[in-house]
Amino acid sequence: MPRATHDVELSDIVVKRYRAVDHDQPRREWRALRLLRGTGLAPAPLRTDPHGTPPTVVMSRLPGTSLEAFTPGTVEAAARALAALHAVPCGALPARAGAPAVLLAQVREWCATVPPGHDALLDAACAWIARPDVEAAIVRPTAPVFGTGDGNVANFLWDGASVRLVDFEYAGRSDLAYELAEVVEHVSADGTGVLLLDAVALSRPEAARLRECRRLFALYWLLRVRDRPDVGTRQAARLASLL
Repeated sequence: MPRATHDVELSDIVVKRYRAVDHDQPRREWRALRLLRGTGLAPAPLRTDPHGTPPTVVMSRLPGTSLEAFTPGTVEAAARALAALHAVPCGALPARAGAPAVLLAQVREWCATVPPGHDALLDAACAWIARPDVEAAIVRPTAPVFGTGDGNVANFLWDGASVRLVDFEYAGRSDLAYELAEVVEHVSADGTGVLLLDAVALSRPEAARLRECRRLFALYWLLRVRDRPDVGTRQAARLASLL
């Protein structure tokens, strides 16, 4: 799993202190919380100190507990929350951190370090990602949507009836297929993200783009966790099924 990029202090409010600012995390989070204020989807912004040591954002505390996986009992509520989030006007926002072209370049760089001939799946995946038509499909977004920039299932809070969202430090302008692919293929969901696919309506271009973006995220995660036998084996099977 990714290393922690922040510390959180919980009381009747939430104080978030940032260890990393390489993607302008405090400003991104504060901007997102202000944009989502009044929607019921996210914490309310209370105050911020982006120049503090460390930089800090203070927000309201939401009810509910973090999901550990998507289930038939939570997936409809999660899909409704995502649909409402993606409908929030985002034209004035900067692109999310980890935009498609950036992630593609990162995964290609990692593939270049994989010795050929030792793993047939990685050979096939790295050959796929090198194709020009794949690059064209991934870097050409569909209609813009507001994106959280983080598909971790733990960022979905379930209170028994509704799902709300937290953790917007990578948020920005994105597109539906890319955002959905990140949630569906995030390693934290351990394959349960596919339940969302039956609950989200996609246009034909979005569906085609989703397929390529899912492969990209699945390969990204395999390259990150393949040295962990407990996770790497399952992630390899996911990527193989997508390819």
